Amino acid sequence: MSERVIGPRSGLQWVSLGDSGSSCPAARSTVAAFRSWADSFLTRPSADLGRDGPVCPYVKPSMRRDLLWLAQVPAAEPRPMWVRAIIEDALEVYPELPTGNGSSTSVLRGMITVFPNLVDYSLIDEIHAEFKTKFVERGAMLGQFYPGCDQPGLWNKDFRPLDAPLPMLVVRSMMTTDFPFLLEKPEWMDAYVRKFAPGLPAHVRTVMVGRLTARPDSWVPAYEEQREDESCSTGTR
Repeated sequence: MSERVIGPRSGLQWVSLGDSGSSCPAARSTVAAFRSWADSFLTRPSADLGRDGPVCPYVKPSMRRDLLWLAQVPAAEPRPMWVRAIIEDALEVYPELPTGNGSSTSVLRGMITVFPNLVDYSLIDEIHAEFKTKFVERGAMLGQFYPGCDQPGLWNKDFRPLDAPLPMLVVRSMMTTDFPFLLEKPEWMDAYVRKFAPGLPAHVRTVMVGRLTARPDSWVPAYEEQREDESCSTGTR
């Protein structure tokens, strides 16, 4: 399979982690830093997580199947228009990434754009807020990670799963466990229901979404209780 993909607008190149040895020294350093964080945090349990299992149960199988793709934007102050072009590319390229041994592993694909020298993390939040709906509408999630990110975890509100050593924007497949992260807007819940209940008539879906988003706070505790013994995503919102 191809081990590199290039964004048609930005020219940015995402490289399969399995092909990181042929990257330039700076890119290899970024890959090594990501792997270190993944190995020491994402793939391990945490006493602060609020549930059993690793922080993200999908990272280890994704890495094992070589389904993570990484690019770095080395500029300390990248132009926002270029970053928007990069994320537009990610929106277009992500569904076309190879699925490894078969379609059953497609949900494990991840597209990671790292900004190792970024000085203003507000750009990450800005781009995330601007593009999240576009990704959700296509059945994917866009997550923001950076040092000091204060987004709370699902299971423990004092846990900060998106506080990462590297500023990143991460694309992954939407999971059924993303339900609580999509209650904020009706269009997000509509996309969720369309993906996981595709046979529902549109008018039924509209009623369901209306009720689900009417009082979102009342749904999350019940959901947490129901999923108490199940694995969940890191909280990529």
